[in-house]
Amino acid sequence: MSKAIKIHPQDNMIVALENLKEGELIPIDGQQIKLLEDIKQKHKFSLEALKKDEPLLMYGVKVGIANQVIKKGRALTTENMDNAFNENISFENTGKSKVQSPAKTEKFFMGYPRKDGTVGTQNIWLFFPLVFCENRNVELLKTVFEREFYPDTLSEHQHFLRTLIQGESKNREPTKAVNPFPNVEVRFITHHSGCGETRSDSTLLGKLLAGYVNNPNVVGASVLSLGCQNLQVELFLEQLKNTNKNFDKPLLIFDQQKVEKGENLIQKIIKDSWVEIEKANQIQRQKTPLSKLNIGLECGGSDGFSGISANPTLGSTMDKVLAHGGSAILSEFPELRGVEQELVDRCTDVTIAKKFISLMQAYESKVIASGTDFSTNPSPGNIKDGLITDAMKSAGAAKKGGNSPIVDVLDYGEYFKTQGLNLLCTPGNDVESTTAMAGSGANLIIFTTGLGTPTGNPITPVIKVSSNTTVFDKMTDIIDFNTGAIIEGTESLEELSDKLLGFIIQVASGEITTKATHNRQFDFLPWKRDISL
Repeated sequence: MSKAIKIHPQDNMIVALENLKEGELIPIDGQQIKLLEDIKQKHKFSLEALKKDEPLLMYGVKVGIANQVIKKGRALTTENMDNAFNENISFENTGKSKVQSPAKTEKFFMGYPRKDGTVGTQNIWLFFPLVFCENRNVELLKTVFEREFYPDTLSEHQHFLRTLIQGESKNREPTKAVNPFPNVEVRFITHHSGCGETRSDSTLLGKLLAGYVNNPNVVGASVLSLGCQNLQVELFLEQLKNTNKNFDKPLLIFDQQKVEKGENLIQKIIKDSWVEIEKANQIQRQKTPLSKLNIGLECGGSDGFSGISANPTLGSTMDKVLAHGGSAILSEFPELRGVEQELVDRCTDVTIAKKFISLMQAYESKVIASGTDFSTNPSPGNIKDGLITDAMKSAGAAKKGGNSPIVDVLDYGEYFKTQGLNLLCTPGNDVESTTAMAGSGANLIIFTTGLGTPTGNPITPVIKVSSNTTVFDKMTDIIDFNTGAIIEGTESLEELSDKLLGFIIQVASGEITTKATHNRQFDFLPWKRDISL
């Protein structure tokens, strides 16, 4: 196994694959680099002597600028390098990206067919409120339904608490779940919006929730309204019509202010929902081509290996999915800042390329107006593990999108409409981003991580992929797939991307339950663009 790696021929910074000691000689490009200090695993050192203001290159992209003279073999840190962005975007090469050859053999998954031709990887009846005032009722419904559908979900913890209260009991066997409708999952969303914010934020929430109902993983929904909130039922239905004018899934709407007592409301919701859930249970999985997959691409808790192992593996896998006619959504605009030119060059036409830059600039302007900028995006955990500038983080994060052409650019809340690789404007916040991708139609999400994260989603399976074996072994309860073999040199990217594709098909077919779903980690966090009033 090599001790360090040069990722791109043009790079002048080297990544340490293990902890390196001062004075060690590291062979790179036919020369021996003598380290002038200890270099931590995942961190970088200089391949050559650099003058002040010289660019630092990684993935062949400028990811930083030397803010002082840096000697060959010196560690690159937040003290001796600054962030760097390319402000001179050219559209000269837009539309010239090579179209990928279609796959020679067709692959399939077992999915739930919908009347509009889309296919779900799950069959979910969804409960959600239009306003936070209804959260209590949604939580009550969640308790009632989950006790009947999933009685063993928390039984181990319940038994543990009971033994603390009552002492050891002979009857320690947890109750086994007997789901009355095995072809249906019931899921619940709560949030803190729908009223009290600007009308535009309420409308945007309605758009997001409309996307959730329209998502092919959702078979139908029970919607709770108080009656007087900003996000009125009529506004939600308008957004749903804008998302899909031919929407025909069962949709039950309950307005509390039109019902005399709360208990009457809850009983009506239970009774009416039960009838529709029973119908939904009749839908069976069918053999489906991969062209019906739309995969959201996410990274979080990233480390210095994420852009070397997990993200490139995911990108290679996505190129294979796209070659089968499938689709993907690459989000997190703050983590694409710094690689705009590369993405613009991959856009299929100038119109969508300019939309990408326009959305990026509008987003950044708002960030600057709030008193900060995108250069502060790397978290303390990112920096500690070697991602020390936003451009460096972006160069690695963009690898999730592979090399396929970009066919469309979506603003937050916009629903997917063009098969292929799409860009979606979201924050870099993990849960806000995964929430948005499900709302734009992703029926599966893949989440790469170097440090570990439990994140899941209420309607879309989230596959967690680790960048290194250490975190995979440490967090087997929340991580599904490991790409650490690339760092260890025991498997190639091609081999791992084939394995990941097979794993995706098993999850999409319901043969494997992701760790987030098993743990019932269903995170939902709308992006609030404006302020509270």
